[in-house]
Amino acid sequence: MTTTKPFSIAIIGGGISGLTLAICLLQRNVPVTVYESAPKFGEIGAGLGMAPNAVRAMGLISPDIVEGFKRRIMLGFDGGRGDWFTVRVGDHRKAGPDGTLKQKESEGLKVGDRMFEIDYTNNGLAGGVHRAHFLDELLKLVPESAQRLGKRLVSITSAEGLQDAVLHFADGTTAQHSAVIGCDGIKSRTREILLGEDEGKAVFTGKYAYRGLIPMDKAVEMLGEEIAHHSQLYMGYHGHLLTYPIEKGKIMNVVAFSCCETWTDPQWVVKTTKEKMLSDYSNWGPMINAMVAAMEKRDIWALFNHPPTNTYYGLQPRVCLLGDAAHATSPHQGAGAGMCIEDCYILGSLIAEVEDAQDLGKAFQAYDEVRRPRTQKLVKTSREAGMLYEFELEGDDLEAIEKNFKSRMSWIWDVDLQQDLEKALSILKG
Repeated sequence: MTTTKPFSIAIIGGGISGLTLAICLLQRNVPVTVYESAPKFGEIGAGLGMAPNAVRAMGLISPDIVEGFKRRIMLGFDGGRGDWFTVRVGDHRKAGPDGTLKQKESEGLKVGDRMFEIDYTNNGLAGGVHRAHFLDELLKLVPESAQRLGKRLVSITSAEGLQDAVLHFADGTTAQHSAVIGCDGIKSRTREILLGEDEGKAVFTGKYAYRGLIPMDKAVEMLGEEIAHHSQLYMGYHGHLLTYPIEKGKIMNVVAFSCCETWTDPQWVVKTTKEKMLSDYSNWGPMINAMVAAMEKRDIWALFNHPPTNTYYGLQPRVCLLGDAAHATSPHQGAGAGMCIEDCYILGSLIAEVEDAQDLGKAFQAYDEVRRPRTQKLVKTSREAGMLYEFELEGDDLEAIEKNFKSRMSWIWDVDLQQDLEKALSILKG
């Protein structure tokens, strides 16, 4: 019989990262408590793409997570295909007077036509889910006894004479644990406490997004079944647009990106007007404008990411960062959530190998050495990908863009997580 570990872990944040890590630890007999600042669990945003590496990580943590994912996944109306996105040009400025794309005259391709596919580099399960509904599936696997709601972290101090952490919450209560893992997202308080308020803060990427949902019957009417039911990426000058199905194909998720040099509003999500949205795509032609006009919500989401840091953990007291609290990224490679789940597998498995609280620091060190290079590479390459789609990295050279695009994703999708864990375990035991 496996015995319960003689230490306890506090998880700050009850989003996808926090709950996934809790499941990983609970199934490995590690006592854990999830502290969520909100009065109930919930996710902001709609569609969430999970690539094969993310789903493999789920399976390595617990088959129950994969089953929950399968209940919510959207695979495409023909039963699932191996392509990630079909790439098109949506901006009429890249075309001649008759709408034919410059550089594609010999093929007769026009604005909006399919240029190429980006195919997954392996045949693992992948697909889109609604964030809130996937969170509901995760919640089923975390007992209420491990959940604490309405707990907004203010500070962390060291327990007297120990490396244990004392959590201080806004409601005046405290809690003591052997270690704290910050899963509290891009605006992480845990990160600010560990790294300092200046280094802890995320920075504006120069891009923002409109996010919205279009009922699938309306999307099919506008675009046709083939386009509406499959993931599309439309490129242009200083902007791009994504569409993909979620909710078993009942809804088409739309994310339309644009640029500005600075972001001064203290809020990262602000209301806007239909006119402002349409003005950003005034050169993009009727199909794109119809989609933007059909988006029911009028919100702008400013896109921030974390600059590189030289550590994800500290030992006085024991604090570690995971997921977006460690390496918040722009969304341009669709890999942020997958990296969070990979983190959970590696860190949770390392903690499960520890027999005494004194060795938790070694687990954090091994996690940091293995995960920090990969996750910080994602932040950098994701920002570059946003530039690629918006004719800023390779200019508007469609041949160079296709070559770059087709070679930039395999390192994300084809990772050998079990090999990474073996490396981390050798560091832990060395």
